[in-house]
Amino acid sequence: EQREMILISLHTDSESVAKTKADQVWQELIEAWEAKMAGAGAEAEDRLPHAKELAARRGYRYLSARQVASLPVDDILKRVEVVPTRRGKVDQQEAEALLGGARPPVITVSRALEIYWTLAKDKTIGKSDDQMRRWENPRKKAIKNFISVVGDKALGEISGDDMLDFRDWWMERLEEEDLTPNSANKDLIHLGDVLKTVNRMKRLGLVLPLTDLSFKEGDAKKKPPFSVAWIKDKLLAPGALDGLNPEARTILLLMVNTGCRPSELAALTSNTIRLDHAVPHISIEPEGRHIKSKYARRTIPLLGVSLDAAKGFPNGFPRYLDSSASLSATVNKFLRENNLMESDHHTMYSLRHSFEDRMLAAGIDDRI
Repeated sequence: EQREMILISLHTDSESVAKTKADQVWQELIEAWEAKMAGAGAEAEDRLPHAKELAARRGYRYLSARQVASLPVDDILKRVEVVPTRRGKVDQQEAEALLGGARPPVITVSRALEIYWTLAKDKTIGKSDDQMRRWENPRKKAIKNFISVVGDKALGEISGDDMLDFRDWWMERLEEEDLTPNSANKDLIHLGDVLKTVNRMKRLGLVLPLTDLSFKEGDAKKKPPFSVAWIKDKLLAPGALDGLNPEARTILLLMVNTGCRPSELAALTSNTIRLDHAVPHISIEPEGRHIKSKYARRTIPLLGVSLDAAKGFPNGFPRYLDSSASLSATVNKFLRENNLMESDHHTMYSLRHSFEDRMLAAGIDDRI
């Protein structure tokens, strides 16, 4: 409390009325001090709720600074006059509560999961250790997957594009790993549960773009291939891919004439990029990683734009070596934003199907 002496008029000349009012005023003072104490020692994400409580103790509804600024002048002045000062210095905590200076908390996705365990305790009452593990693990996995694709963003910074990138990543996994849409939907449900619970219980007031993302059974069908004309005239047009970071651009160009999975190309190293052979090629093999199946182990010649691209990164792609999940999201977002997707149903993975179709058209045996 900044004031050394507190003088409050009870607006009465009756001693009995004054005594009654004094008890109420004293209680209100104590409650306001308690609210201030709680806010002073609170974690960053709890300060806004405490500022709202302090404003209520002063008889006002908490408003953001922008909302306060839009009030009638008389109402603004009333709020200003309530803020206590001492020796000309404004009480910062009171000013934040009454004039909207308390900043909304910045909670990242990983921090949201930490907070969630406390907020969702009612859902774990009576669970055994094994049941707790089986309840926690899917939520941990969903958050880990999201961060690997989009990054550990603040909840307020998650955009609709971020959620579409995450959905695209899952779409490619469904196809690449022969998973069911239910696998992706569980991830989306658990992610949404964590983020929405924290948003609601911490009173953040965020509008999270979590709707219309689930997969239907038909969504797992094969993605359409890019046409040869689109690849030549759009994707390979001079300067078309200049805005994409060099490693992602090179991996995209490697896909054009190899048909490899993005994750396979991201895992290439100086041992598996062989440019000095009679036939320059790459080798997909379990070097520090698992491969999908025994048939995924193969050598693929490098030709045309793919060979030219590989020469720029003969030692592989350190940026995506341990984080290939973000690769597809980065490329898909770039292609969408630059009108380089042939349709709304195309993704980076469509280059793999384009290569497959061109092999079939060339009469190459199905087994190859």
